[in-house]
Amino acid sequence: MTRWYSERKNEYFYKEAKRDGYRSRSAFKLIQIQKRFRILKQGNIVIDLGAAPGGWSQVAKEIVGEKGTVLGIDLSPIQPIRGITFLQGDIAKESSLQELIQSMEEKKADAVLSDMSPNISGNYSVDHARSIFLCEQALITASTFLKSGGKFLCKVFEGEELPRFMNEIKNKFGSVKKFTPPASRKSSSEIYIIAKSFKHSI
Repeated sequence: MTRWYSERKNEYFYKEAKRDGYRSRSAFKLIQIQKRFRILKQGNIVIDLGAAPGGWSQVAKEIVGEKGTVLGIDLSPIQPIRGITFLQGDIAKESSLQELIQSMEEKKADAVLSDMSPNISGNYSVDHARSIFLCEQALITASTFLKSGGKFLCKVFEGEELPRFMNEIKNKFGSVKKFTPPASRKSSSEIYIIAKSFKHSI
């Protein structure tokens, strides 16, 4: 694919996001993943990690509806969206995890989503390692909050640590697949891991 075509596609999703009222072009990634894998259902309880600026939370809320719950958390503050609860915090820190526990009010989630990305250093090995770290934190959160049979979705950069991390997920879920949505930039090494049928440890 030529750079010109790639840039045109990126511009297309950016404009579509503006037109449809989504806060980020990445909203279309979740829309495309949902269309393919049906990870969210009406009435679900959803935790959105790395939620800023709120695009994924918007899509999730549209799917789960008024009877569903969407709770987003991010290091950065997020402007309010009606019907969605946002927390500001670092999911890798115990204090933020405790705040999330309080917000969940002892309920279990149907799905945990993570579109978290590290600050890009330009060193691919470093960026990959940081991406794996964020995904591991997301998996810890999913293991803490998911109900049996729940679903987990996370973004990760491809690299040498990915097979090991995939095995970690396979130990906890009945079905694990990789997918690159059309809205992802062709120049990006990102892929999305879709895990279903969470298995609680006995």
